[in-house]
Amino acid sequence: MSNLDIFGFRALFSPYFFLFLVFITLLYFLIVNKGYSRFRKGKKTSWQTKMFFVLAIVTLYIIKGSPVDLLSHLIFSAHMTQMALLYLVVPPLFILGIPSWGFEAVLFNKWVKPLFSFATKPLISLILFNGAFSFYHLPLIFDFVKTNAFIHGSVTSFLFVASFCMWWPLMNKVNENDMSGIKKIGYIFANGVLLTPACALIIFADTPLYETYTSPEAWLQAMSLCVPLDMLGSLNISGPEMFNTLPPLEDQQLGGVLMKIIQEIVYGSILAYVFFGWARRERAKDAISPLPDDFSPSEHMVNK
Repeated sequence: MSNLDIFGFRALFSPYFFLFLVFITLLYFLIVNKGYSRFRKGKKTSWQTKMFFVLAIVTLYIIKGSPVDLLSHLIFSAHMTQMALLYLVVPPLFILGIPSWGFEAVLFNKWVKPLFSFATKPLISLILFNGAFSFYHLPLIFDFVKTNAFIHGSVTSFLFVASFCMWWPLMNKVNENDMSGIKKIGYIFANGVLLTPACALIIFADTPLYETYTSPEAWLQAMSLCVPLDMLGSLNISGPEMFNTLPPLEDQQLGGVLMKIIQEIVYGSILAYVFFGWARRERAKDAISPLPDDFSPSEHMVNK
């Protein structure tokens, strides 16, 4: 693979995006430590919550601001890895990293709550995210989105919001659209099933599907989304084959496999978390369940 240094520091490390995330992080700590008392209601934010938020910010920069982002425009398998982390890892970290009073202040006002409550209903959120993700990866749609900066940014933002809505019924701490343990387990399985067709389309295709990773003209147009035009014009590059050691079809299949593997790891981890949490709560209920009104210790001992 050719050296990525030819694209320059700005394309590799996105300094403006880095500064934006630093500003967001500083603002977050200012609010959670010295925020408005009418929102905080005297509650302190735990260090675990703060750690999740910082981890979300760091992960977001790695996949959208570091050389990984540039690599995702060069190699399809890197793109699918980026998508998996962006939509399956970052949103739950943000949900865990923002205190419940923060969500109540921003999402539960009279303007936002009706739409948010509708979009986070389990069935709606399932269809919204998985349908949008599958539709995005149709070849004609994918190539169009990847070669237009405004549409690419809009679609990426929409998918991120949709993924946030998808994770909300599982991870939220304010009991909004809360589900029982068994329903959460079914919800996770449904997500895995609904995401499978998009991965299968990519894995089992017998030809390369996306021109932005095979056609030099479409690829250069897509590259302009992450590399400044003045820098791109000065480089002597012909196409994506300069940066990929795999043939396009094998790279495409690898991307689908990586997406499915990361999905299974994330959903499997959440499934274990939900299952053991559910089992723990059920045992706790059994331990403190009240005795029946007609219970007699002496009769119990005699019968025993």
